[in-house]
Amino acid sequence: MDEKDKQIIKTLKDDARAGYTDIGNKIGLSEGAVRKRIKTLTDEGIIKKFTVKVGTVEGAQAITLLATNPAYPTQEVSKIIQALPNVETIYEVTGEYDIIVVITGMNVTEVNECIEKIRRVEGIMKTNTMIVLRNW
Repeated sequence: MDEKDKQIIKTLKDDARAGYTDIGNKIGLSEGAVRKRIKTLTDEGIIKKFTVKVGTVEGAQAITLLATNPAYPTQEVSKIIQALPNVETIYEVTGEYDIIVVITGMNVTEVNECIEKIRRVEGIMKTNTMIVLRNW
């Protein structure tokens, strides 16, 4: 991944709807070159998905820390959680908690329903949830 690829990724992070031509004009590449680079970045798994992020003004977001039972592989627990509606991102981490889940919904009730589903996943021992008040 070179500097142009990094610029493409930054542009897409700022605006996932940016067109190939707009990105090319911004970073000094042709539309075709941008298209090819994005395909390569996607094929290689560097870009995993293009998504819409709902702002907290229009919806609700929570960050939930999860401690898992050591008898259950963390990766397997993560796969189950990833399939739940409203789960935006999952991080497997070190420390007191094993997994961090970012949950989004149209309202707090929807987010809470997702948290309740996560708590029922086999292998989850403990949760700690924070509702996001504002993001920048």
